[in-house]
Amino acid sequence: MTRECAALLPGVCAALADPRQPGLDDTCLEKLLDWFRSLTWFDPTVELVQDNPCLPALITSVLALPDPSPGILSFTLQLAGILASSESRFQHLQEEKLLGRLFGQEGARGGAAWQEAAVRSAWLKGVHGMLHHQPALLFLCSSGAMDVIFTLQGDPSLFVASAASQLLVHMLTFSLESETSKALSAKDCDWPACAQMIVRHIQESLQSSSASHIEQSLKLLSSLFGSCFGSCYAAWTEVLWLGIAKQIESFLLEETVQAQPVLSNLLLNVARSPVFCGTEGNFWALVTSALEHLTPVQAGPLAVGLLKLCKCPQDVRIQALTVLLQPMDCILRAASQPLECAGLLDESVSDPVAVESLLSSKASCAGLLCQTLAHLEKLLSLKHLKVDLPCVSLLHSLMTILQFCNGFLSPTSPLGSTISRNLINCFRVQKSALDVLAALSEKKDCDTLIGSLFDVLLAYLQSPNTSPTVLKKTFQATSKWLVHLKELSSSNSQQQQTEKILEDVFLVLQKRLCSPCWEVRDSSLEFLTSMVKCLREQNEFRQCLLSSEVLRLTENLLEDPESYVRASAVTALGHLALITCFAPECPATGSQYNKESIVAKLQEILSADSEGFPRRAVISIFTKWLREGCTGRLEDTEQFVSRAIQTVEHDLDWEVRLGGLELVEVFCSQTICQLAQCPYAPVSSAVTSSTPQKELLQVFCRAKVFGFLFGALCDCDKPVGQRACDVLVGLRGHFYPMSTLENPQEVEDSPAGRGIAWLQRTLRQGSLAQNFPTDGGCGVDFQDPESMMLALGAIDLLELHDELNKSSDHVEESPQSLLQDILATVGTIEDNEVDCY
Repeated sequence: MTRECAALLPGVCAALADPRQPGLDDTCLEKLLDWFRSLTWFDPTVELVQDNPCLPALITSVLALPDPSPGILSFTLQLAGILASSESRFQHLQEEKLLGRLFGQEGARGGAAWQEAAVRSAWLKGVHGMLHHQPALLFLCSSGAMDVIFTLQGDPSLFVASAASQLLVHMLTFSLESETSKALSAKDCDWPACAQMIVRHIQESLQSSSASHIEQSLKLLSSLFGSCFGSCYAAWTEVLWLGIAKQIESFLLEETVQAQPVLSNLLLNVARSPVFCGTEGNFWALVTSALEHLTPVQAGPLAVGLLKLCKCPQDVRIQALTVLLQPMDCILRAASQPLECAGLLDESVSDPVAVESLLSSKASCAGLLCQTLAHLEKLLSLKHLKVDLPCVSLLHSLMTILQFCNGFLSPTSPLGSTISRNLINCFRVQKSALDVLAALSEKKDCDTLIGSLFDVLLAYLQSPNTSPTVLKKTFQATSKWLVHLKELSSSNSQQQQTEKILEDVFLVLQKRLCSPCWEVRDSSLEFLTSMVKCLREQNEFRQCLLSSEVLRLTENLLEDPESYVRASAVTALGHLALITCFAPECPATGSQYNKESIVAKLQEILSADSEGFPRRAVISIFTKWLREGCTGRLEDTEQFVSRAIQTVEHDLDWEVRLGGLELVEVFCSQTICQLAQCPYAPVSSAVTSSTPQKELLQVFCRAKVFGFLFGALCDCDKPVGQRACDVLVGLRGHFYPMSTLENPQEVEDSPAGRGIAWLQRTLRQGSLAQNFPTDGGCGVDFQDPESMMLALGAIDLLELHDELNKSSDHVEESPQSLLQDILATVGTIEDNEVDCY
């Protein structure tokens, strides 16, 4: 602690303990606690409380108040816990008889403030804060604090209840740290005192008749096995599990027990423990029993968790997959004639009637299917799944669900009719099914159903009843399956099927681009962009695109009244230009699609559109074109970049200006690669007899890059200044590779020296100088190569870089400033001493 802070602290403590002072802002108190945490973290000695007697005095004063405010009492409880985190300070506070009055039987919980959840939470935080040594643990076990913690497990505030549970997990783990060397077996369960109290509490709660106590203990066990306890204390884990396994099994078999939903998470956390790696033992039999007896909704999370475990026995893994597939199996059977019941599964783990009952109910049908589909999507995203998913049957089931949802399938079975009525126009299920459908496109064995699949997708794309959000998901799934279609074998029949599908897709797309709903137009443009990205090299795609009205409609949407749509149209047109304008074999698609026309349209949007989204899209597309080498010869690229950044530097949207800097960065790196005769790049015709370095400077000056970059250093939005500085530092690294920077005195004496010195001083002002001139009016010629070479070598860009990367509150947010602010708030120092932030 600095002398200045030590001098201010007594006044702050006195103000905090004074009930006549107005309550301090919670943020100030939290910052003060953070400061004490950092002090105690680096210094465990007792000197902090000995040298600052105002700290124990503050605790004493607050305890003496008949009715302390909840805010100050909460602060005091947490402060005491922080100070007691080292053994020496703990003993000092014990000698002062303060900890017992805060956390013992006669503690803070007797007053009216205890009714506030914030105070109960602070009490738990205080206890948690001091638990770094054994004396604190012994104190808590002997002071009556354990009973308070057990009670707070059932607190009406979920935050307090959760904190109590986490505290008990920490206490049990901490109490075992000194016992890890003991060799334990199931017969040797000599728990340390604190651990014994917690374990006995758990066992008694599990055997009680109170449903809430049972649930609290199951949640505590779940947290315990899910923490480092389950993986670091294998022997103790086994002892604990053997003590409760019978009781857990009874809960699974007793339908009257309401704690079953918690059991799924508990068993999954136990399964992750190294103790149960083997395939033998009663634990996995209990897991199998859980898969059979839990309801389909409760068993789902357990099943998907087991399938993600590497060490789960294969027979349990197969059962878990069966549980997940049961609802999908039921859908297939319900859609079939009675004699055609070809479902997904040969046999069920649990009673199929339970699943049929849930799917037959309007209230539960969508919930069960959405949960199941979410689990299946998660499994499909795994790279290594140790069971084989029946992808073809799963795809068939998904198509059936989607047809139920849009009313395109009329099942004859009573169950199918009921499910169909429950699912009609159910957007939640449609979106979930389409997500799984998209994920299945990665699988290689679904090709036999691809024709039927596109029939379902096209039906959704064409239907006026498809909601905009479902349509967006349909577009995403269609895009994925079109890529899969491209990868199939190129037989004649396959090519004909592909052409037919693409023609149908473009017909639908044309219609959707004209939709009165802006979300539909926007999703259609995103879908078009996605297709161009993935399929632009495919002949069938290019032919269907160029023979459709999509190009014209996309160009029309550049003038859409909705800015999101204009932005998406810019992005789509930018990608389409890679086919229509910039491709080597550029097709004759009419004069309106030539390069100059498209560039002019986008530059007009960049300079004149009233919304930021379209302008951001334009600068992003310009950068993409530049990366892909679409802008032609170096001379043409110079003009292209120059015109873009002259427009961008005055843009009011900082993200557009930031995009301009990315454009400049790409331009600089590509030009350096070209003119330095990079072995991987062709030498441009622009290279003359000048040295590459001089020619580079000339190119950058002609493109007005330096004026843009130095101006951006003073941008009022910090990310813009940071990016500009990064680019300039990179350029200096190229022109001054050995750090042979210019001598400041020599620069000052040169013809351009005064301007460079002015520039250095101005840049140090940062955003205060944001409007400084870049046209030479300041004495700096940003288009003179020699001046810019001097500027790169003389200006301390690294110092600027450090300044720009400092937090905006690096000066104000100090402990001294915080203490001054608190004193200013309570009116004990003059206003002119305040350093508020």
